[in-house]
Amino acid sequence: MHNIWLIAKREYLERIRTKAFLIATILIPLFMGVFVFGSGYLASRTRSSAHLAILSSDTSFSADLKHELQTGKNSGMTVDVLASNSPSNSDEIRANLDRNLQSKSGDLTGYLVVTPAPQPNARPTFTYVPRSAGDITTEDTLSTAIQNVLTREGLTHQGMGPSDIAALMAPVAIDTSKTGDSRAAFGAAYLLFFLMYMVIMLYGMNTARSIIEEKTSRVFEVMLSTIKPDEMLAGKILGVGAVGITQVGVWMLAAAALGSTSLATGVIGSGHALISATQIFFFVAYFIFGFLVYSSIAAALGAMTNSEQELQQLNMFLVIPLAFCFLMIFVIVRAPNSTLAQIVSLIPFCSPLLMNFRISLTTVPPWQIGLSFVLMSLTILAILWVASRIYRVGILMYGKKPNLPEILRWLKYS
Repeated sequence: MHNIWLIAKREYLERIRTKAFLIATILIPLFMGVFVFGSGYLASRTRSSAHLAILSSDTSFSADLKHELQTGKNSGMTVDVLASNSPSNSDEIRANLDRNLQSKSGDLTGYLVVTPAPQPNARPTFTYVPRSAGDITTEDTLSTAIQNVLTREGLTHQGMGPSDIAALMAPVAIDTSKTGDSRAAFGAAYLLFFLMYMVIMLYGMNTARSIIEEKTSRVFEVMLSTIKPDEMLAGKILGVGAVGITQVGVWMLAAAALGSTSLATGVIGSGHALISATQIFFFVAYFIFGFLVYSSIAAALGAMTNSEQELQQLNMFLVIPLAFCFLMIFVIVRAPNSTLAQIVSLIPFCSPLLMNFRISLTTVPPWQIGLSFVLMSLTILAILWVASRIYRVGILMYGKKPNLPEILRWLKYS
């Protein structure tokens, strides 16, 4: 234990005394906060500004849809209404619109063709031709606007007046003052997700780089005369992990201090914290387990490689699980208690990010939280068992990069 303590102390002091640690401690949460809350603010203020053309024989419907697209909640489009008197006239107009879309100098985002319903009480059919097939935002805005116009027309046909229809379709204000501002709370949960991703990735890679640096300088060969490889691996993981916990602790204390300021109270509401004590506790707990999972993998990768360039080629073993968490976050946002959300958040490589994110969004059953820690603990033991055997042999291997059969032989020898 004495040797492990010495190695951990050396790793900790070397990193915490650098200017990079101070800069990262200040800039990472600052950039993440600006990124999350800034992008959310801009998204709420951004309105669709596409240029559309509507081709229809129903001038009343076209006028209503144009008004909806120009003055809707998230829409400030430019709309041209084109009337078609006959099928041949419609074909000629569509040919001109197609040429506009195909031309690089064309100004249209797309055009909508409204075909009248064949029966009195049936809906018309809609055909939308966009300039870009990937422009789903304009398509969604157009779909919402059509739905609103059709609803107004239906209510008008049932005898309701314009004022009654406007009152019925007015946006609904929901009072969330009892639990604080929901958007700010969601932004805080999102911020914690990105911070967790950054620190796990950053300190996992730091563990691998530390091993490569000492392999390059041949310091290992001197140290191994007095210290066992397992002690060295444990000391490195504990030392780098302690730096991460120090940084996370500073962030959480800063979040708690900022949460009590008048600015935070004004954002989320009086009597509510932007980040709760429960969120802080689980963030620290999941960071420790997440760091142990990924730093163990990174230590094995560092022992197998001889340079930063070789390490970059093996980064996928760290990046792929974290990238998978990014994809799953959209599923969890929509349904945090769905079966898929529960399964992916219990995967040991995803629990530090996804289970922690679910805890911020909903009430997770205690057995699921406990099971996630049990599964992560078993995974950490298994990875450490493999990583320590690769580490024992790999740190003294120089020259060509080992292939899979060689790594399996390392496991057998050690």
